[in-house]
Amino acid sequence: MRIEGTDAMDYAEYSEYLQTRKKIVFHYRMRLLYPRIARHLQGKVVDIGCGIGDFLRYYKNSVGVDVNPHTVRYCQEMGLEAVHIENATLPFADGAFGGAVMDNVLEHLGDPMPTLREAHRVLAQGGRIVVGVPGRRGYAADPDHEIFYDEARLEETLDQAGFACTTMFHMPFKSGFLDTRLKQYCIYGVFAKP
Repeated sequence: MRIEGTDAMDYAEYSEYLQTRKKIVFHYRMRLLYPRIARHLQGKVVDIGCGIGDFLRYYKNSVGVDVNPHTVRYCQEMGLEAVHIENATLPFADGAFGGAVMDNVLEHLGDPMPTLREAHRVLAQGGRIVVGVPGRRGYAADPDHEIFYDEARLEETLDQAGFACTTMFHMPFKSGFLDTRLKQYCIYGVFAKP
């Protein structure tokens, strides 16, 4: 999810880049990652920074939002519910969702607080947000990444936005070796709105 300093050409290129993912990555997400994320969610879910809609395809009771009009159009053409946003403001009522997902989005935001406050606003009391961030190798692989999050920084950031950490997990599993060698290695935090 790109926000600052991105023009229409960058968005088009980024959308095309997302569509070039390997089939094995898609199957990993659908068969391993999303089932693990979904067990922490309930009700209608908003996918903040939905990209090309992989999570929307998996979790049927969901709506995606993204600043990239090309990825939103791609989702809509697949029949998925996706909405283009131009800033961090989410076009939904207070407490409209039981859950939220931000998978590999937070590290792209120079100032995550506006987006996290909006996520907090649209979540119902007791709702949960699952936030995934890349490990060291994945973070270093993308020049768009603004902030590196380890477990402590992730928990501190979400705490400042009004969320309470319920659990952390790593994908595919916790490993210092994979953290520095596998681009797809990620840390996930599950946070509740008290």
